[in-house]
Amino acid sequence: MSYPEFFDKVESIKVIDPLANMLGAFEEGKYELTYLEVVKSAGHSCPTVAGAYLIAAEALKALYPGERAVRGNIKVEFRESLEDGVAGVIANVVSQITGATDKSGFKGLGGKFARHSLMDFNANINSSARFTRVDNAKRVDVYYNSSSIGGSPKMQPLMQKIMGGMASSAEIKEFGQLWQERVEKIFENASNVIKIVEIR
Repeated sequence: MSYPEFFDKVESIKVIDPLANMLGAFEEGKYELTYLEVVKSAGHSCPTVAGAYLIAAEALKALYPGERAVRGNIKVEFRESLEDGVAGVIANVVSQITGATDKSGFKGLGGKFARHSLMDFNANINSSARFTRVDNAKRVDVYYNSSSIGGSPKMQPLMQKIMGGMASSAEIKEFGQLWQERVEKIFENASNVIKIVEIR
């Protein structure tokens, strides 16, 4: 399997999942999620997928400083509706990392470990997303804006050729490389594209 080298350089997200522990999936429920795994699940790597990964990673660091985030103990709210733009893509990535879902998620066992109803849309917030710990109500707002990280000027004409069915295999490969170069720059400039505001 071949993929851009920077996928392996992105910091992984360490979590502890009480459900995974109880069901014997991971010892003590401890495991890591990597950007490569998220890309596999999403089927592609782009500024939106990268942004969703960064949003979740930075929010969990703020909510759980110096310790593993507890998967299934995090509520997530989005300003957009599920049908708006790329909200669904972002929500899927965040759900994979935090376990939070709207109505479709795990209903729990004996009243514990439920993950459904931990994700809301059309929230009255100004940020890209709000993350809240269920156990202590600590909240953070996360703002993501990658517009300052531009791509190569060659990308637009290449995309037009690809969409028009006129691109060669070499041009398609070049476009993909340029696309991933921009995604890599987003990770390299994470401090400029992500802002965390603690609201409690």
